[in-house]
Amino acid sequence: MLHTNNPIIKHKAGLLNLAEELQNISKACKIMGVSRDTFYRYQELVETNGLEALINQDRRVANFKNRVDEATERAVVAYAVEYPAHGQHRTSNELRKSGIYVSGSGVRSIWLRHQLANFKDRLAALETKIASEGIILNDAQIAALEKKKQDDIASGEIETMHPGYLGAQDTFYVGNLKGVGRIYQQTFIDTYSKVVHCKLYTAKTSITAADILNDKVLPFYATQGLPMLRILTDRGYGVLRAG
Repeated sequence: MLHTNNPIIKHKAGLLNLAEELQNISKACKIMGVSRDTFYRYQELVETNGLEALINQDRRVANFKNRVDEATERAVVAYAVEYPAHGQHRTSNELRKSGIYVSGSGVRSIWLRHQLANFKDRLAALETKIASEGIILNDAQIAALEKKKQDDIASGEIETMHPGYLGAQDTFYVGNLKGVGRIYQQTFIDTYSKVVHCKLYTAKTSITAADILNDKVLPFYATQGLPMLRILTDRGYGVLRAG
């Protein structure tokens, strides 16, 4: 299985993972809506140059005259690591106080060239520098690392490789209808494709939780040719077969 959090190549890696899971390239291509030629091109790129080769390369020749000087570029990169939580415009304003003039869009262009375009990328660069140089952290760096830790705990990071790899299920209280009583919604989400199945019930039981799987989810995945489905609930993981 290919593991990536890069949104640019997630779909491509998902195609390769799905073909490996199904042991059927044609079926994987049909589900993901791509041609076999595209699959083999992705496969060749990964086998030759690794997963990062799936990132589209810009065929245009870069106009280096439009770039800032090297000293400014180094200052922007250093600032991104020193203050990873600062956005592009604040970075531009703060550097201007030191006599370094670069626009917010110029900051972003530099970030993109150095894989620093988002908060997580800048934190990763900070963590790499900590591991290699053992630097003493400033207050902004400590706060950024603590924020990431809290966000990871709150959101509960999971790995999902292709459609049908992992589904999440939960029960939601909708409200109370006169003459009917309490209404609950069983919700199922495919964590890769974000396809959602919902069904309303008048009870909150294990029977209703199983019913939506049997009535909505498993038939859907069976028609898609996906033989196995992992379910994530508040009680842990389970595995179902859709065929």
